Amino acid sequence: MRNYKDFLSTKLNYGSSVGIENITIPDKLFDFQKAITRWACKKGRCAIFADTGLGKTFLQLVWANNIVNEIKGKIIIFAPLSVNEQTIDEGKKIDIKVSRYDIDDDVKIKICNYENLDNINFNDYVGIVLDESSILKSVSGKTRKKLIELSQGLKFKLACTATPAPNDISEIANHTEFLGIMKREEMLSKYFVNRENKGTGWEIKGHAITAFYKWMSTWAMFIKYPSDLGFKDDGFILPELNITGEYFDFEYKKDDELFSSGLKGITDRLNIRKQSISTKIERIANEINQSNEQAIVWCGLNEESTVLHKLIPDSENLQGSDTEEEKIRKIKEFKRGKIRVLLTKSKIAGFGLNFQNCHNMHFFGMSDSYESYYQCIRRCYRFGQKNPVNVKIWLAGEESAILDNVKRKEKTSQDTFNNVIKYVKDFEKDELNPTSHVKEIYKMEKAKTLNYEVYLGDSCEVMKDLKENSIDFSVFSPPFASLYTYSPSERDLGNCQNNDEFFEHFKYIIKELLRVIKQGRLIAVHCMNLPTKLVNHGYIGLLDFRGDIIRAFQKEGFIYHSEICIQKNPQAAAIRTHAKGLMFKQLHKDSSDSRQGIPDYICVFRKRGDNEVRINTDLNNEEWIKLAHPIWTDIRETNTLNFREARTDKDEKHMCPLQLDVINRCIRLWSNKKEVVFSPFMGIGSEGYEAINLDRKFIGIELKQEYYNTAIKNLDVACANKKDLFDLVV
Repeated sequence: MRNYKDFLSTKLNYGSSVGIENITIPDKLFDFQKAITRWACKKGRCAIFADTGLGKTFLQLVWANNIVNEIKGKIIIFAPLSVNEQTIDEGKKIDIKVSRYDIDDDVKIKICNYENLDNINFNDYVGIVLDESSILKSVSGKTRKKLIELSQGLKFKLACTATPAPNDISEIANHTEFLGIMKREEMLSKYFVNRENKGTGWEIKGHAITAFYKWMSTWAMFIKYPSDLGFKDDGFILPELNITGEYFDFEYKKDDELFSSGLKGITDRLNIRKQSISTKIERIANEINQSNEQAIVWCGLNEESTVLHKLIPDSENLQGSDTEEEKIRKIKEFKRGKIRVLLTKSKIAGFGLNFQNCHNMHFFGMSDSYESYYQCIRRCYRFGQKNPVNVKIWLAGEESAILDNVKRKEKTSQDTFNNVIKYVKDFEKDELNPTSHVKEIYKMEKAKTLNYEVYLGDSCEVMKDLKENSIDFSVFSPPFASLYTYSPSERDLGNCQNNDEFFEHFKYIIKELLRVIKQGRLIAVHCMNLPTKLVNHGYIGLLDFRGDIIRAFQKEGFIYHSEICIQKNPQAAAIRTHAKGLMFKQLHKDSSDSRQGIPDYICVFRKRGDNEVRINTDLNNEEWIKLAHPIWTDIRETNTLNFREARTDKDEKHMCPLQLDVINRCIRLWSNKKEVVFSPFMGIGSEGYEAINLDRKFIGIELKQEYYNTAIKNLDVACANKKDLFDLVV
């Protein structure tokens, strides 16, 4: 059996590395780029979410070059068509050779556009790079599915983009699935909770926030500025960005409308754009022709760029129908200043290209895509730009609503990204420099009176200090494996990724229970079978949690002594949990999915050996007849201590304290007055409350501060009740 601390170090496994250690990095790279590259090479499978102009092309090329030099295989880079030639040129700056996938040469790093995905034999490669990996955001996209499926056998993977959506669960999940880090279903079950019944969908569990971002930092680097990682921003402060809206009076209405009712959907947006071309065209052309500086015009329709090309003499129209060679020529000539005005679409030249040679751009109308808007602006407004960048957005009539929508998305995206940076930057620094490890905060406290002795701490460690054969009876309800429900700590027994890990952790408790309980004495464990979920387990059914607990105690040497089944109200459970199998709706829709309610159980275990002090219960024969029944039907489900003051905003579930009736019966049946009752999972002190009321001593351990504090209050109330009763008798 592993040392407990060694076990904890593997729990909630945050990430793994499959990369290489022997790394060579060109001196040309900035210090922050060198640090990220070393990290990426050591990881082997990772993502770099770095803002435009931070040198992602250099990073991915150096990563690929180190992999091919060490592994002696080939790497394939996928990129937008317009970026391929630029990537090859960037490689020349750092002496790294890159060639097109269809050229037969000895170059080990090949580049291909996404449209040629079907032409690649993935068996020829040991690794893959996705440039502009935001292509993975499409949940149902054919390209996304093919990339994930075809690259499964590749050991080395790198995804790079400047525009990840850190609050877009689908995009994060698709990246982790592509990289082979974690399946979508596993990520959701581990860190998220479904709030569909509240209309908000998937949300990060309150206690999982830190763990989620810590996990993300093990496979992704989020960076807007070098200072996010502790480096200087010298040379990476951008000049001024001037964005202005130019508005035209224009009334758009449908044929069946007397008055405009606004833009209702894609069709309306397309129609107003088509109808307003003649209104915009002359003024846009005049504006551009009055200047002798370079400019880009982002068009959305072929007609827009075609008409503008006729009105602007020194312009070139870069369009989808151009040959690959023609597209490359126009891009190169624009970069070199041979073309003054470039007319194109965002999907052709809006991603990945470096146009710091230009600082003026125009949008011939707008789409609702914030990503397209952001990426287009960032072709010029990127690190390395020396001049203020001027952006004019030309809008007709109600097209202004589209710009307002994009601006709302922009604010949300920027706030979210900044929030992510705030969460992950310390973890990222730790990834780059492991000597400054971010440690878990683990506190220990103790409170002791004549009636109780309680500890704030980890039961697996605190129990080691309890004397052998010192406990007369133990009753408790262990946490049921449910990640980040009540705390973020890896010490929390509930924070286990699966049943196997849960019982490996629980084993440390069971072994100590066997040591501290007296010979012939009993331990009563509250449990229930657990419903499975489609997203977690792949099916809807039940886990035999009760049976697993029985087998775990037997394995460590306990005797399976007895069992009580506690009846529960299935309708109360249906209202509380919304379980599909308990709903009237499902009964009448298809009762094959209907099931019975899940009862509670008290599983009782005995330590081998003879009981040296016999138990003189105060139960009479009539009470015993009731308790001897294997099913208790009269337990009041709501007869519990108040848990609300111990609940925090981050708790994902209401705490369900064990019913006082159950505790009372167990203590009276299996312990004597003045004896010691123990709970390794004290919670808010329910077992201690009843033990003190029944004139027993109590020892308890609790990991969570809020529960520990509340438990002490409840135990003090029980002590006061006991004193009041004594005073009354006297």
